[in-house]
This record gives sequence, C-alpha cells and structure tokens, in this order.
Amino acid sequence: MTSVMIRLAATTDVPAIMDIIQQAKHLLAADGIPQWQGAYPTKDDVTRDIDRQYTYLLIANHAIVGTATLFQAADPNYATIYDGAWQPGTSDHYATIHRIAIAPGHAGAHLGDLFFSNLTSEAYRLDFREMRIDTHVKNKRMQHVLLKAGFTYSGVVRMDNDPQDLRNVYQLML
Repeated sequence: MTSVMIRLAATTDVPAIMDIIQQAKHLLAADGIPQWQGAYPTKDDVTRDIDRQYTYLLIANHAIVGTATLFQAADPNYATIYDGAWQPGTSDHYATIHRIAIAPGHAGAHLGDLFFSNLTSEAYRLDFREMRIDTHVKNKRMQHVLLKAGFTYSGVVRMDNDPQDLRNVYQLML
C-alpha cells in the first residue's frame, strides 16, 4: 500500500512545485487546453500562497507528487456566474482549490481522488462548509475528477472578466 498524505508547503518546496506545474502545463498543451499556457502560475504566485499557508502538497511514499492551493477568501472571479447559479444558502465564506496538479507518471493510482479527499477534510478542519473550484471548459479530465469527488457543476465564470477565458465552476457543500 502506498503511503499518502498532505502537508503544508514550505519555501524550500518551490522548485518541486514549479516542476509539477511545468509538467502539468505540458499535459494541458498536449490535450489542446489553453489553460496555464502563459507565465501563470508563476514562482511569485506559488511563493505568495506558501507565505499565506494556502499551499498543500500531496506526498506519496515520501515524495512530493502533487500541489494545490486551498484559497481561504472569496474569489472575485466567482462573484458573477453565467449559465447557472451557486447552490441556495451559500455565502462568501468558502474555500477554493486553485493551482492543483499531480505529477504525470502516477496515472491509475487515483492520487487525485486522495488529494481531493484530504483537501476537503482540511477545509472542514479550517471551518469551511463549502468548497469551490474552476477548470477550463475543455479540461474533461479534471471535470471527471471533480464530479467523482462529489462536486456539483454550478455554471460558468469569466476569469478576470475576460469573455474569452471561460471556466466551468463546481461546488461542494461540506
């Protein structure tokens, strides 16, 4: 059995995180998904989130195999939702998963499922009762993982109010 856990990232983890992000960028490009094809996410984005204690690492057999940001403030990109709605009774107190990536080479190990389960538990421990996440409309792989993790499709948002940068948004009530 593989030993799997999550932990908060430290600044010494930045090279490993950036390596996983670079690998994820290549995978997205190979799938024809324009998400993350520019400079974003940058080393500064990662470092800022580590300083806020928002970045978590997925550890399997003592190696860093995944990274995610558990953002703990309302996301301005989620203020206006198109072609859908957030579930009734929601508020601005929710955690958002951003910049999630698992190193290629772990296909079939269901590490994404374990990562989402651990992030959900961590959000609950931090007193959040709602989680949100977005993914590019073309990212069918992530959409499948989200539905399997119990997230519900809620609609579409525009990133930074750009009508060309559309993301499907999902929500999970805890």
